[in-house]
Amino acid sequence: MNFARDVVDAADPQRLALVELARDGRRRTWSFGEVAERAARLAGTFARLGVGRGDVVMTLIGNRPEWVFAMVACFRIGAVALPCNTQLRAHDLRQRIAAAQPALIVCDERHAAELAAAAPEAQGARVVTVPDPSLFAGPPVEPVELAPDDPCLIIFTSGTTGAPKGVVHGQRFLAGQRLQTAHWLAPRPGELVWCTAASGWSKSARNVFVAPWLAGAAALLHDARFDPHERLELLARERVNVLCMAPTEYRVIAKRATLAPLPALRGCVAAGEPLNPEVIHAWREALGVEIRDGYGQSESGQVTAARAGEPVRPGSMGRPLPGVRAWVEDGELVVDPATVPTFCLGYLDARRPPASAHPLASPSRALRMDGDRAATGAPWRTGDRVHVDEDGFLWFEGRADDVIISAGYRIGPFEVESALVAHPAVAEAAVVAAPDEERGAIVRAVVVLRDGFAPSDALARELQDHVKARTAPYKYPRRVDFAGALPKTPTGKIRRALLRAQG
Repeated sequence: MNFARDVVDAADPQRLALVELARDGRRRTWSFGEVAERAARLAGTFARLGVGRGDVVMTLIGNRPEWVFAMVACFRIGAVALPCNTQLRAHDLRQRIAAAQPALIVCDERHAAELAAAAPEAQGARVVTVPDPSLFAGPPVEPVELAPDDPCLIIFTSGTTGAPKGVVHGQRFLAGQRLQTAHWLAPRPGELVWCTAASGWSKSARNVFVAPWLAGAAALLHDARFDPHERLELLARERVNVLCMAPTEYRVIAKRATLAPLPALRGCVAAGEPLNPEVIHAWREALGVEIRDGYGQSESGQVTAARAGEPVRPGSMGRPLPGVRAWVEDGELVVDPATVPTFCLGYLDARRPPASAHPLASPSRALRMDGDRAATGAPWRTGDRVHVDEDGFLWFEGRADDVIISAGYRIGPFEVESALVAHPAVAEAAVVAAPDEERGAIVRAVVVLRDGFAPSDALARELQDHVKARTAPYKYPRRVDFAGALPKTPTGKIRRALLRAQG
């Protein structure tokens, strides 16, 4: 198999592949022929720079065509793509570079300074910057034949009990998207799909261009920050047929903008956090379109869905996709990995030196296969609390662990706590979720100060800015509370459940 050959090269070269909406307002369309040529030439450049099969190529690019070209170039030559969110800071990037040891980093000019602060060259990675016409000037290379379990993609988790982990997916992850494409996203040939997820997230890797192209549809790329009024304007102007957004985006649009019919819009899906029933009702009444919820994780890909063509049960995450075996055990959703075509190969092993120059060149030695939480055949315990009704529909209740889901982002408390305690005023910190009407939840920090420091609004703002500077800005605590001590168990563990109850 090879996605670049079987999907991109095989498409009608005149057919629309991408609609680009640049940050400066520029609009351009790209045909499959243009995408295939750009990706093939970029793959040739990668090869001339020493990138080979199994080598990691990290990208730090926004939702621009260059990101798509780089991803397809990796698929073409069997390199392993590591897309990174452009909100990551030098500390985050340094961690990912150390763990994945990329042979090459493709960065756009807007994020070059942040990447440089991570000192990638010191860790053995070469950096190229886009846009650079010379990267596409050389001769193209032919696609290689790949096996389903050849590594293809690395997606880092949010990190719930420690540092984020690199989830490694095989080539089967790409072809496996046909399942959720057919039953959840459900675009038709020739339609336009807009998945608004930023690069670096699992949903982006699935639905920005892979799933639309598998269905013969085109993809919209909008390289700009979210604005509810602009979002509705672009949906109308571009005549988008299928929309994939985070529940928070649906909520904010319903609250801050005026919903009106969009004749071209035929399907809406949401994933990343539970979707409020009232939001589904608002969109249904104003647009006559149902928002169909779905569920998946970085490790598994899509697992459940409110399926296309079936009545929506507002508030439900749907049922397992056809062929996927999932059940509720002691209140927790459990999945059989063997039945999920997009399930990961395992975790990137950042604990020991790789067996070769780059850690994925020998996957069997480079990947840590955690028996309970990797593709070993053992049941996958998702850590999510759900219940199932008499018709088999699943209903999300909350996280079994302490992950915070805010505006669709999954935020691990450990990273935020680590950033906070690095501040000279902080002795201890605990991070939990606090309810929020628009975002579903926000990050709340409970901070114990060192001697000589006093609580104040100014210090709270300083701590927020400190976290923004050390990690991705969406992770910063929107609420900072000061306390004399943190509640703990007899063994010294922070009682986050008690903090959540108090907040």
